[in-house]
Amino acid sequence: MSEQKINDALGALREEGERLDSPEARERLTNLVENIEQNVDYTGVSEGHQDLVEDVKEAIVHFEVEHPSVTGILNEVIMTLSNMGI
Repeated sequence: MSEQKINDALGALREEGERLDSPEARERLTNLVENIEQNVDYTGVSEGHQDLVEDVKEAIVHFEVEHPSVTGILNEVIMTLSNMGI
């Protein structure tokens, strides 16, 4: 179930990224999505996951004022990762 939630959230982030006006914001979000895809193995905690969580938290701070819908999805990603033990 968590794998499906992450995949759904990443799809939603990609859609939101396409709507962003700023090329820098789009690139940041795209890089974050790719990082999550590459580093979440769905089997539990492994090295590097703390960095991934920190990257998501930093993105939340970056997007929270101008892009609340992105922030909402990122919060969902954080909760799902936490539920997965990451």
